[in-house]
Amino acid sequence: MARGYIDNGYDCWLRYKRIDDFILLKEYQKWFSEVVFTRLTPIIQSALDEIYKAARNMLGIRVSVSDSPHTQHFIVLGLIGSSPFVDDILNEKEKVQLKEEGFVIKTVEKAANSYILVAGKSDKGILYGVYKLLQLMIRKEQIVKLNMYENPRNLLRIINHWDNIDGSIERGYAGRSIFYRNNRIIKNYKRIRDYARLLSSIGINGVVINNVNVKKNEIKFLTSKYLSQIAEIAAIFRSYGIKVFLSVNFASPIYLGELTTADPSDAQVKEWWKNRVAEIYSYIPDFGGFLVKADSEFNPGPSQYGRSQADGANMLAEALEPFGGIVIWRCFVYKLQDWRDTTIDRARAAYDVFKPLDGMFKENVVLQIKNGPMDFQVREPVSPLFGALEGTNQMLELQITQEYTGQQIHLCYLVPMWKEVLEFDTYAKGKGSTVKVIIDGSLFNRKYGGIAGISNIGDDPNWTGHHLAQANLYGFGRLAWNPDLSVKEITEEWIKQTFSNDRTVIETISEMLLSSWRIYEKYTAPLGIGWMVKPGSHYGPDVDGYEYEKWGTYHRADCFAIGVNRSVKSGTGFVGQYRPPHSEMYESIETCPEELLLFFHRVPYTYRLKSGKTLIQHIYDTHFEGVEEAKGLKERWLNLKGKIDNQRFKDILKRLEMQIEHAKEWRDVINTYFYRLTGIGDEKGRKIYHL
Repeated sequence: MARGYIDNGYDCWLRYKRIDDFILLKEYQKWFSEVVFTRLTPIIQSALDEIYKAARNMLGIRVSVSDSPHTQHFIVLGLIGSSPFVDDILNEKEKVQLKEEGFVIKTVEKAANSYILVAGKSDKGILYGVYKLLQLMIRKEQIVKLNMYENPRNLLRIINHWDNIDGSIERGYAGRSIFYRNNRIIKNYKRIRDYARLLSSIGINGVVINNVNVKKNEIKFLTSKYLSQIAEIAAIFRSYGIKVFLSVNFASPIYLGELTTADPSDAQVKEWWKNRVAEIYSYIPDFGGFLVKADSEFNPGPSQYGRSQADGANMLAEALEPFGGIVIWRCFVYKLQDWRDTTIDRARAAYDVFKPLDGMFKENVVLQIKNGPMDFQVREPVSPLFGALEGTNQMLELQITQEYTGQQIHLCYLVPMWKEVLEFDTYAKGKGSTVKVIIDGSLFNRKYGGIAGISNIGDDPNWTGHHLAQANLYGFGRLAWNPDLSVKEITEEWIKQTFSNDRTVIETISEMLLSSWRIYEKYTAPLGIGWMVKPGSHYGPDVDGYEYEKWGTYHRADCFAIGVNRSVKSGTGFVGQYRPPHSEMYESIETCPEELLLFFHRVPYTYRLKSGKTLIQHIYDTHFEGVEEAKGLKERWLNLKGKIDNQRFKDILKRLEMQIEHAKEWRDVINTYFYRLTGIGDEKGRKIYHL
């Protein structure tokens, strides 16, 4: 880095800092003196650009390129079937087993010369391999005897943006949109290109560039007025192996003033969508398809015409099918309800709507299912829809942006939560029917599957507001590529690439990240009850904020008990949507996991947990503990002073100090609420505010 350089976090995990280990530097320089490739495409050019940048900044050298080597040591970027440097090295089994986006990295030692081979069946695979090789170097790992072979587990690895054309981002906590401003598509293509680099480096291959709540102006994205500009954005993403998708409003034919109906069975509506799709592909030949939020939270859908979700999705799928496009249809569908009616349960909604339609969706429809049955709470059970759909493509939807987990002011590392979801065993085909083998399509032999993440980036200099929130984006990409990776492995990769290889730095930041989800959970909503947030903003405590609203997000607290009875025997019956042994475990208050106790059961405050504490004492204790542990995050960070560059050190410290103050607010509001409600004091006599 240049003298006087101030690190604002813009480079994230692609930090090509000068290698300070002399022996390692010489080793890397030896291999990177020359790059050999046989064809130049936009994606290969992106790979070369990355190599040029890394070699210049890390190694202090300029790389020469050619179609045949002139040095003894070099790098080869090779497509299987088109280069002797590849085909003479890989055996037939390796070639067959490599998937379209997979890669091989091998160190090839020969008498005349030696080279590091980065090969794939596609340019995308080569690009992913180049990023892998460069990330090994950022982490100062040896590249002398490489023999790496990787395929992505999930076909679809997609980022969903909730950006609006006015420049705002729904649930965005890192500035404004990098795509839009003042009802225009902005021309800051450098920022978009740098974003594409970041996504491609973690294996993302799709991006939805507008909000699922498609408003009046965004509906016009389907018209030529905007398609020519979207095509320019798509070209940038294409050069990094990423397809562009659009969110669409189901009633677009009406809103654009061209039809009086959006009925999916109407011949005119079908023809309208076919014409629109053909026009999109004339601008964007590799267009990915549509993301649709229908019949949900005031978004129109097929139900208003008496049609099913399958009818609506299939109509769009039919229009996209000739071009190879897909429909991603969100399962976030539920009815608004009257809080007085305790028989209606929002948690049941997705299963009740979509389970009866299993097997009725076209092959190019993928159902996008949230990780839990409610809405990205700090603690939820896994959605029972996973494992229930045996004849339908499905993908997992995760929220990278921290809507309910501290909004990138609080440190809350979500990779451990996501890993638990992926490892959850549905028992759909017996033991081992985990979510990760359902969404990759292997369990039910489905064509499409994968993971979508709600973006947490904006135009803040460091992309994510909180520097440490970059770890959630990185971790999402790594799990989407390979859900078998351990949390520890992902965490240490990110720290080394983003900060340094210093063991104290790695261990300290690892401890902070890995403890942060539980800390946040402690001082917010207890035992799986969720919500208790301020309506609208969803930031900060408001215990009854949603209690009498239409959204179905109730805790049902009175002076005797709290929680929602979702048992089959006497409650809403939600538990019955799970297969045994989960249905049996969740049904009983004695066997229900305590971190989900209030999600599944109505529990008296005097009920004793396995710890021997009463429920009310547990609430008091965890909220006091959460604040102290939030303070501990700051203390750990202070120990890194001098080991982290000054700007990022100060930025992160400021966020941690804000988190402590907000944690105190949560502690005092929650504890005071329950003390006033129950009249039961804290056994330890700590300060709780009362009348």
